[in-house]
This record gives sequence, C-alpha cells and structure tokens, in this order.
Amino acid sequence: MRVSILGCGHVGLVTGACLAEIGHEIMCTDNDVTKMNILERGGLPIYEPGLSTVVDRNLRAQRLSFTSDLGETVRFADVIFICVGTPPLRNGDADLTAMDAAAKLIVTEARTSKLVIEKSTVPAQTGQRLKQALATYARHSISQFSFRVASNPEFLREGTAVFDFLHPERIVIGVEDEAAETQLRKIYLPILEQRFPCPLHDSICPQTPAPVLVVTDISSSELIKHACNTFLALKISYANLIADICEKKGANVDQVIEAMGLDPRIGSGFLRPGLGFGGFCLPKDIQAFTRMAERAGVDVALLHAIEGINRHRVESFMQKLHQALWVVKHKHVAVLGLSFKPDTDDIRFAPALELIRQILDAGGEVRAYDPQAMEKAKVELPTVKFCESAYEAAQEAEALIVATEWEEFRRLDWALIRETMSRPLILDGRNFLQADAMRALGFEYYGVGRPLEEPAREAIS
Repeated sequence: MRVSILGCGHVGLVTGACLAEIGHEIMCTDNDVTKMNILERGGLPIYEPGLSTVVDRNLRAQRLSFTSDLGETVRFADVIFICVGTPPLRNGDADLTAMDAAAKLIVTEARTSKLVIEKSTVPAQTGQRLKQALATYARHSISQFSFRVASNPEFLREGTAVFDFLHPERIVIGVEDEAAETQLRKIYLPILEQRFPCPLHDSICPQTPAPVLVVTDISSSELIKHACNTFLALKISYANLIADICEKKGANVDQVIEAMGLDPRIGSGFLRPGLGFGGFCLPKDIQAFTRMAERAGVDVALLHAIEGINRHRVESFMQKLHQALWVVKHKHVAVLGLSFKPDTDDIRFAPALELIRQILDAGGEVRAYDPQAMEKAKVELPTVKFCESAYEAAQEAEALIVATEWEEFRRLDWALIRETMSRPLILDGRNFLQADAMRALGFEYYGVGRPLEEPAREAIS
C-alpha cells in the first residue's frame, strides 16, 4: 500500500521506516525545514537504536522517501498518518494546532478521498473534532472528496521503538466504518501474522508471539493511550513513595518491589524508584489527561498526586547531595547521564537536567557525560563542562551522580574512577549500581530507598 506520513518526529520516523520495512511505499514530510534538510541528505535528526539501519535500507529499496513538499505527500497516498506534535499548553491541555493545520493541508491538497489516521497522542474525542475540521475546510474549498477518520495510537518506547513497532503486544485501532478497519488490517497484516524478516539482530529481536488486534470506537482508542501512560506513571510514582518509606524505616526498596512484582496482579514493570519519570510522553500525557477529566467533572486527585510525587523527586535527591557534601558551593560534581532514559538522545523533561540546574543554583560545578545527549544538552546548559568520557567527568570530583542508567556505565572501571575522584562518593539516582560492590571498592554509596549504612542484601531468588 501507499501510505503518507505527516510529521517526522520520533513517532513519524519510526512509523514510516517500519511500514516501509514490512513492504509498503511510504512518503514522509514535516514543516520543520531544518529537520527535512537532515532527512533529505540521508541523516537522522534523532538517535534511536536500529532506526538508521531500517531507514537506509528502505531508502535504497525506494520504499521510503522524504520530501519538503507537503502537498506532494498528501497526494501520494489514500491513507495518511498524522504524526505531528501535541505539546502541552500552559494550562496542561494538549496543543492541537498542528492537528488542525494537518486537516487544512489534507483538504487543500487532496485530489482523492482519504483515510486520515491519528497516530499522535491526543485527548479523547479529538477524532470527532478532526472530522469536523475536515468537513469545515472541505465546505470552504473546491474539494469534492470524502475524508474518513480513524485512530491508531502509538505505544513506542524511546530506545526500543523499532522493536516495539515490529513486535507489539497489541495494535489498537479506533474506527467508525468497516472500510477503515479493512484498510488498517491490511496495513498491519505482515505484523499481525509476523510475516517479515526482522531487521534487528537475533539477540535483540527474538521470536515473539503475534500481537493482539484491538478494535474499538475512535474515542476509546484515544483514551487507551492516555490511560496506559498514566498508569505507567502511577507505578513509577508509587515505587518512589515506597522508596521514601523504606528510607525512613530502614527497609530495602529493592527487596520490597521485587516481592511486589512477583504478584501477577501487580507485575514488576515500571516499579522502579529513582529520580522520577521524564521525557515528552508521560509528563504531557498526564497533564492532558488530567485537564480532560477535570473538564468532564471527574475527581482527579489521584492524577495530581502522581504529578506531585514526581515533581519532588529531584528536590528530594538534592537533599541527599546536601547531606553528603554538607556544602555544595564550589564542589565539583560529576553527572553521568543526561537523557531522560538510556538509548535515546531525548532530554525533554529529563530529571538529570533539572538536577544539574539545582546543583548550579547551589553554587556547585558540574562536569557531565552522556553517550548520546550532550549536543542537545549543551544548548540547555551552557555553563556545564561536557566531557568526552565518564572517566574525565569523574576526575577530581567530590561526588558522582548516576542520573541515567546507560549500560555503558555498568561496565566502567569503577576501581579506576575511585582512584581519580577527590572524594569517592556515589549518589545513584537510578539504583543502577550494586551497592555492596561499590562499597567493597571503597565508595560512599547512596541509592534511593536503599539502606544508608549497610550493603544491599541479595535479591530474592
């Protein structure tokens, strides 16, 4: 099938590249001139493991193309995925300006009828507003074509997005007519039947079961995405609440959450205490979900509590730093990790950046290292010294903070780092390192929800 993609951000690029990988002809566009210049030259504006391989292969196979001509992209196909940004407004609402602009573009440039599919994360009933917008613009134009709307929310995790797209647990489609359902089933048939050679290495892409196709109405489909992200944020904030209680009562959060996760009704996923969640999805989706529910007259105290716990994580961690150093001013602090999670260069709402700002406000001096995110972080933190390696960042440091759990950090020569630090003090904001191993090397080690004095005991077997 021919498919057009409006929006070349993380979702649009992964969607376009992976649809090409399973055999469709894809044309992608974006109104961001800088982004399109990079793509048209064969580069990528984001870092996502495996994406460059998939993009390059499908560019060569001529199944994937990028163009700055918005109208050409609309005319290219009868199926259009809208993958534009929906950033938060000041009041927390999702900004749907780009969705409205996409609707106007489609009506203006269309020369055939179109199935318009929401891929962007949007509040429930956005599909109905999109239908109204398409109908309104059509009445004021020469267009005589029909425009049907469907919803197909994305469930891509940054860092594993290519795998997630090609091997999802479920594919959700919200439709109002049988024809739209048939078209979407046809688009995803290779994935539903797992009938394609996986482009990822076998160790990354093992045999996986075929996904479940969930067919709903459009509003339910839209709500599913927000409900999922909010629940994941709830688990993170709950784990942080448990960690705070553990610290007060001398318990070990590692053991508590492991035992909790063994209950199949709870599960271990996202029960991870630390600096809190960041990135672009969870914070903005909770805000948009909260605003939508408030306007519907629903009590959203639980959603506010999720946000509140997360908002105070960095401040709580700063208290640990103050307690350990006594005075932060003029102290050299090494920060390992800048992206909001490993395997991405995304620093939007990254806890590491807010932590660094608070260290700087307290008069501390920061040296930072991240395998992928430093170029973007330099724009946000011009006074920070960015280093070529973790070893350089740690040299002469009086404290070292692990802010993002990059696998590279696990393999560091920590004995060497201990020798180069002015004071061998580690504050692990992700409970990423083994407390007993670090203390055995001579480090002062502080985690989140872990005993302050005694080594962490063996995990439950």
